[in-house]
Amino acid sequence: MTITYGKQYIDKLDEKSVISTLRSKKLTQGPQVTKFEKVLNKKFGSRYSCAVINGTAGLHLCGLALGWKKNDIILCSVMSFLAASNAVIYCGATPVFIDINEKDFNIDLIEVEKKIKKYNKYKRRVKALIATDFAGNPCDWKKLSLITKKFNVKLINDNCHAIGAKYYYKKNYASKYADIAVHSYHAVKNITTGEGGAVLTNDKKIHDKVKILRSHGVLKTKIKEKPWNYQMKYLGFNYRITDIQCSLGISQLKKLDKFVKKRNEIAKIYRKNFEGKNFFKTQYVKENNYHAYHLFPLLINFKKIGKKKWKLFDFLAKKNIFLQVHYTPIHLQPFYMKNFGYKKGDFPIAEKFFEDEISLPIYYNLSIKQVNKICYLIKAFLLRR
Repeated sequence: MTITYGKQYIDKLDEKSVISTLRSKKLTQGPQVTKFEKVLNKKFGSRYSCAVINGTAGLHLCGLALGWKKNDIILCSVMSFLAASNAVIYCGATPVFIDINEKDFNIDLIEVEKKIKKYNKYKRRVKALIATDFAGNPCDWKKLSLITKKFNVKLINDNCHAIGAKYYYKKNYASKYADIAVHSYHAVKNITTGEGGAVLTNDKKIHDKVKILRSHGVLKTKIKEKPWNYQMKYLGFNYRITDIQCSLGISQLKKLDKFVKKRNEIAKIYRKNFEGKNFFKTQYVKENNYHAYHLFPLLINFKKIGKKKWKLFDFLAKKNIFLQVHYTPIHLQPFYMKNFGYKKGDFPIAEKFFEDEISLPIYYNLSIKQVNKICYLIKAFLLRR
C-alpha cells in the first residue's frame, strides 16, 4: 500500500450524499450551497459564510472586498503556500513577507509590529495582515488582534490548515479574532469537497460584497415586471462552488471531530518517537491550543547527523512511503526574487526551517501500525552508521 503525506477519506455516507444531489434538480446554485454555508456558521461560530471554488479564490475575494489596490502593503508569512501572497498580487497590492517564529513555525509577532511601524514611518500604511495557522497550529490570535487594532490593520486568518483546531479551547476563534477567515477543502485538508473553500466573517458588509464578487459581480434585481433582470455591480469572478461539492462538504463536516482526533493520535506517536531527541525538533504547541494537524512537520538536523534529505526521501520511496516538504519559502520562488528583489538570506529562520523540514504522513485512515513503521524506518536510516 502506498503511503503519502496526506489523503482524503470518503465513506458510504459521503457517496450517498453526493449521489442524492446528482439525482436532484440542481447541481449548482442550488440549496446544498446555502445548507453548507449554514452548517459552516454553526460549526465554526461565524455569522456569515460564503462557499467558493477553492481557498485561493477565497483569499482573492477577501482582498477585493477590502479594496486592496496599488501601493497597499499586505503582510504575509514567508512560510506558507503561495496562495495568500499571490492573491495579494491579483488585487494589485504588494505582499511583504514576515519571518516565522522558530518555536511554533507561525508568523513572528515581534517582526509584524516592527514592520508595521517601519512602513508607518515612511507614510506607507499597512492595509492588512494575512496570518497562517501553520500545519494546523493556531497563531497567538489575541496578540495579533491587539497589534492590528492598534495600527488599524485588517486581520485575515488563513485557516486552511487549521480546520478543526481550537484556540483557548474554542473552535470559533478564527472569525472571532480576525476580520475574515478563509478555509480550503482541497483533498488533503482535514475535510474535503474535492476542491473548494469558504470565506467566514462576522461583518455583513464584507460578506455581502464577497457573495456578489463570487458570481461575476452580478446582483439580481427583484422587479415584478422584469423577473429576468440582473445588474453587474462590480467586476467579479466565477468563483462559485457546486451543490455536488457542498453535499460532500456537509457529510464530511459531520466527521471532522473524528478526523482531527485521529490526526492527534498519530501526532502523539510521532512526538513520542522524535520529540526531545538529538537531531530532531517538533512544533511547539501551547497548552491552550488544540492542533488540527493538517501537517506534521518534523525538523531534522541533516548536517549534524551527516545524512542527505533527498536520500531519506529516496529510501522511504522505495518502501512506498512518500514524504513532502512544506514549504519552499515564498521569497525564494523565482517569480518573487525577480519581481520583488528578494534573495537568499532575507528570512534566515524560514530558510533554516526549509533546510531541515520534512512532512510526515498524517491522515484519518493511516493505521497505527503504519505510523510505527514510518518512525522505525526514519530512525533506522538516520541513526545507522
